[in-house]
Amino acid sequence: MEKKDFIQALKYTLIAASAGLIQFGSFTVFEEIFKWDYWPSYLTALVLSVLWNFTFNRKYTFHSSSNVPKAMFLVFLYYLVFTPISTIAGDKLTAILNGKDYIVLIGTMIVNFVTEFLFQKYVVFKEN
Repeated sequence: MEKKDFIQALKYTLIAASAGLIQFGSFTVFEEIFKWDYWPSYLTALVLSVLWNFTFNRKYTFHSSSNVPKAMFLVFLYYLVFTPISTIAGDKLTAILNGKDYIVLIGTMIVNFVTEFLFQKYVVFKEN
């Protein structure tokens, strides 16, 4: 692995971790305080973390200022696939696992972390 790739992966990981804190924290508020079901809690928390993650990774990890609408559209396409799959699967898994919402959330966040990094690196910001 080249030094540039390592630094890029490290920056992405740190920013994604901060987005993960936003997602986990907001999910907890929606579930524990507002008493929402899994899927609206997850979906709202996911949207908040995606906005944070995209904004900061575009600027600091991939150093991209060109064609932001195109980059946003490509990320939208990723989430057009990921969101319904993870929301429906997560809702079904929490029912199967008898309400183990946080285990499902953490598993989904790990899958999202890996697949989104690869998608952003090799599709969205491949020119950088």
